[in-house]
Amino acid sequence: MLTKDLQLKMTPQRAAIIGYLKENTSHPSADDIYMAVRTNHPMMSLATVYNTLETLRSTGAVVELSLDRRKKRYDPVTAPHAHLVCTACGKVEDISGFNVKLPPALARGYRITGAQTEFYGLCPECGNGGHGGPGNGKGDDRMVAKENGRPS
Repeated sequence: MLTKDLQLKMTPQRAAIIGYLKENTSHPSADDIYMAVRTNHPMMSLATVYNTLETLRSTGAVVELSLDRRKKRYDPVTAPHAHLVCTACGKVEDISGFNVKLPPALARGYRITGAQTEFYGLCPECGNGGHGGPGNGKGDDRMVAKENGRPS
């Protein structure tokens, strides 16, 4: 939904942030976006990134993901889809064509307005000992496992 349909004043900073999100499938955090766009916009502040992301979230142009309690991540794909999350390196990938729907009988009267589905495990690189994952004994503390197997 990151298109001209947004009724926002398009500043150079907003254009840079939206452009980065359109071209990025890694589900970046505000810090990730800031580090990437400040190269071409050195006067941009982290507050501008946070404010723009909040505006995009509130208009439905991005989805805020809570995959890691230490930082929010942002997804420009607003259509229903699930995510694969690596518990070693933090990599997040979209799964299209998979959608879990709660049967009305189980909703207990709730008016469901949204849902997020994540699957946690090791990405191929970490599972095979690549980039610091458990397979090579180096480990990576970017994602911390909770008791239920979900990252914290």
